[in-house]
Amino acid sequence: MKASDFDAKFAEGQEDIVEDLDLSTARRVNQDQKRINVDFPAWVVESLDREAARIGVTRQSIIKVWLVERLQAEAVNQSLNRDAAGDGH
Repeated sequence: MKASDFDAKFAEGQEDIVEDLDLSTARRVNQDQKRINVDFPAWVVESLDREAARIGVTRQSIIKVWLVERLQAEAVNQSLNRDAAGDGH
């Protein structure tokens, strides 16, 4: 199917376009995995393990969640700081 035909079908919204997609090759943008190694002091690893066990997840999961939460919070703070600096106050 030509891209223009697909676009027209999508724009009409009357037909299901999912059947025209090859979902076996689909991927989410910016979701590629990259392995890294991080060294922590033993007390940090022990604390992570205790907290992970308390909430029923793996050490890796809690590290991922906490890092993502922090990165998102930092992005919000940077956005707010840019907005505050740009409003003339």
